[in-house]
Amino acid sequence: MKNKNITPIKRLSLRDEVYETIKKNIIQLDFEPGSRLHDKELAEDFGISRTPVREALKRLEDEGLVVSTPGSSTRVTPLNEEGASHAFPVAASLHALGARLGVPRLVPSDFKRLEAANKNLEAAMKKQDILGAVKADEAFHEVYLSAADNPEIISALKRIMPKIQRLEIAQFGSMNGLKSVEQHKKIMEASRQGQEQLASRLVEENWLSLGGLLTGK
Repeated sequence: MKNKNITPIKRLSLRDEVYETIKKNIIQLDFEPGSRLHDKELAEDFGISRTPVREALKRLEDEGLVVSTPGSSTRVTPLNEEGASHAFPVAASLHALGARLGVPRLVPSDFKRLEAANKNLEAAMKKQDILGAVKADEAFHEVYLSAADNPEIISALKRIMPKIQRLEIAQFGSMNGLKSVEQHKKIMEASRQGQEQLASRLVEENWLSLGGLLTGK
């Protein structure tokens, strides 16, 4: 059965494109938790051989987004609130570090990006647009991570954030995104004043409050 979320790949970076596409579908719950992923069917949807698909699934298994058993199909990992509850403090600390390193390096254009991202978050929450909200929130925090310019932080977050984002999307009805909008405003104000320690603490609180809301811990 043709999957509408997958189209034949025309770029040269085959492995990464297959990996990112499958990962995106898992995070956005287009591939539902517990559903089977058949490498043959995926390869046909992509219009490629099965090897890049198998390599992508292996990477996703290493990251905890899929599980496979000998002689059985690969499945999307079920949602795990307990696992996410462990991920939130780590993500909070990494984002806080990114803010602490990034605030002194922010330039006027960065503040424009922060304002735009926060406005987009507010608009998405009011429209009940979960994917738009997640994208806007990611764009907001990306400003600090980009300014921090620390590849180790980015690398660590790439492994952690998909678990958090899946839970965000699955439990969108329980989120109070407008609270995040107000928290972001305080983070921006501290950043404008050059108070990197305060901004860092507020960023950490922002992530921990979201974690508590989604996991009940």
